[in-house]
Amino acid sequence: MSEAKKEKQGFSRRKFLVRAGIGVGLLVGTTYCLPIRRKIAETINTAESPYLGSTDEPQIWFEVKPDNSILFHCPKVEMGQGTFTGLAQIAADELEVGIEQIQVVHAATSTGNIDQFSTGGSTSINSLWMPLRELAATMRVMLINAAAAQLGLEASSLSALNGVVSGGGKSITFGEIVQAVSEWEVPDTPPLKDVKEYKYVGKPTPRVDLRDKVLGAPIFGMDASLPDMLYGSVVRPSGIDTKMVSVDVSEAEGMPGVVKIVQEDDFVGVVANSYVEAEAAKQKIKVVWEAAKKWDTFNIEEAILVGKGNPTEIQKEGNAKKLLAEGEEGLIVSEYFSPIGAHAQMEPNGAVAYVEEDKATIIMSTQVVAITRKEVANRLGFKNEQVIIQPTFLGGGFGRRLHTPNAMQAALMSRAVGKPVKSFFNRKEEFQNDTFRPPTHNVLKARLTADGRIEAISHDISSGDVMFGSPLLPGILQKLIGADLGAWRGGMIQYHGIPNYRAVSWRVKLPFATSWWRSLGLLANTFAIESFMDELAEKAGKDPISFRLDHLTETKADVRLAKVIQRAAEAASYRNTPADGRAMGFACSTDVNTPCAHVAEVSITDGKIKVHKVTCVMDPGLVVNPDQVRAQCEGSIIMGLSAVLYEKMEVEDGALYPVLYGAYQIALMKDAPKEIDVILLENDDVPGGVGEPPMGPIGAAIANAVYRLTGERVRRMPFSAK
Repeated sequence: MSEAKKEKQGFSRRKFLVRAGIGVGLLVGTTYCLPIRRKIAETINTAESPYLGSTDEPQIWFEVKPDNSILFHCPKVEMGQGTFTGLAQIAADELEVGIEQIQVVHAATSTGNIDQFSTGGSTSINSLWMPLRELAATMRVMLINAAAAQLGLEASSLSALNGVVSGGGKSITFGEIVQAVSEWEVPDTPPLKDVKEYKYVGKPTPRVDLRDKVLGAPIFGMDASLPDMLYGSVVRPSGIDTKMVSVDVSEAEGMPGVVKIVQEDDFVGVVANSYVEAEAAKQKIKVVWEAAKKWDTFNIEEAILVGKGNPTEIQKEGNAKKLLAEGEEGLIVSEYFSPIGAHAQMEPNGAVAYVEEDKATIIMSTQVVAITRKEVANRLGFKNEQVIIQPTFLGGGFGRRLHTPNAMQAALMSRAVGKPVKSFFNRKEEFQNDTFRPPTHNVLKARLTADGRIEAISHDISSGDVMFGSPLLPGILQKLIGADLGAWRGGMIQYHGIPNYRAVSWRVKLPFATSWWRSLGLLANTFAIESFMDELAEKAGKDPISFRLDHLTETKADVRLAKVIQRAAEAASYRNTPADGRAMGFACSTDVNTPCAHVAEVSITDGKIKVHKVTCVMDPGLVVNPDQVRAQCEGSIIMGLSAVLYEKMEVEDGALYPVLYGAYQIALMKDAPKEIDVILLENDDVPGGVGEPPMGPIGAAIANAVYRLTGERVRRMPFSAK
């Protein structure tokens, strides 16, 4: 159904909630009646994430101020991705106000506007596209109805424009209307405007959070403070797979500034008058840690090899398993590796907590507001409603703040001293107690036909947990779906013109915390698949562009992917041979239904890989803010480049290293491509995911260019040309 037709019919918020609930129910219900888990995996791979929050009360989303400005309480957090601006554009168009009239703030749980899921997974704009439009349109009608009563006119004779309701020779601002309303009546959702009539959606719009960031306003979690605040510091292990067996706090208790040593079953912390005093006292706490084993990098790499974990078949078409098992002749086999990756975000984790007799207030950077509230409430013995989570801007998220148990620690320390407590990780603790990107081992096999087409292909993906163990995924679903969908993200074969294909996910339990990292398994898995596709194209004697196109079908997803492949090759003037010391590499992927293709132009000098230009073509469907989407592409490309060229955590003597920037290498300004050319296609009528899809192809694109310069395939991240 076209978008325009949907809008003419009109939507009810209540219907939206019913549809979302049915979708989740079908997913869970299907797991009971289908014996083959790959059906579940294939469904999840293309499923749209619904918004899980209240869509029945516009007045908890929008607060109209007397000065005719709109305070938009946003349930999605802003961590640099531009969500505040994109959502403000959508709201402004349906509310009929100017974008400059909207001020976007994080919705505290006390407002009642609570996202039960999270901010992540490239879902913020996509999941709120329809419900936010419906809420804003409904709020506009509520204001018009109230104006009609106040002006003594029929609502049908009135219209809204730029925050003013007019008709019958009279006018009244939204701000004036609300001052005379004590109770709102929520009508059915009206028909939505045609997107073509929008003034802001689809057009570049300056960031609504730009001024505060440029001027250094105190908007981040680390900036938070409360009156009479004390400082907390928690003892954290430097080793992995350890447990606390004994604690001696006697020396720390007498340290200057110490207010209290707080001991719980799972942690010990210091509360002091200053951060420096809390840190100094923490160093005097004698903790004995017991380790089950002294792990090192070699042990971890051995543990992660395909065949060591528990397998789940996630994709199957035809009979690839049989065809690829029929002898060694003609069988093409390649393997790829990626290391442990840290989040390395600028702002370390922490929180300011104040626990009073009957309520708790937590100010912090978090991607999981509702989950954090529930965890704190459970630990304190409070009801959820007694815990107020006030989100702040995030100084980097990337999945690191999708689990924030440090809020519970700050709350317990606050309750112990009866005052607000601010507690943050130091940089070493942040590195060693991260929830890391797990290492991976990818094995790909294929056979070609005599005319150079892929007859059969398989992909085995071995990795640690990403979604499993996370509070975002109910434990029951782990048992039902078998394979960690975060670990195999990007690992399915996307070329549906291949007659026989198969993908298997191997789950490995690692001795340290692994979890969400921007794009999850997409970067490593696409590096493997798209490098292998280049290998196969070469063996088939075909150029990598036409080879990929030859293995796509006429389905909508394949057609969209084909279009970004063709456009990227054209825009970059792709060539398959080096020229003037530079070579091009191509790769593509589809993530959260958003296809993306990159061409990387690369040179090598003294063994150092230099990326000069990246041409990125992406089809995110309807584009809300072109500048915002391009910025997301640029950010993803540079972050992905940093990961594949530099980033790696090691395990030495049972501990993770490095523990500070510099030693943990990341891309610097000098390493960024001189040019990133982003081209946006719009082959869908709703917005798709943006924040992570461009991460997928960058590693393989660089690796394929390096091969053309050196004749040697890059099979390990971080890459080396030596």
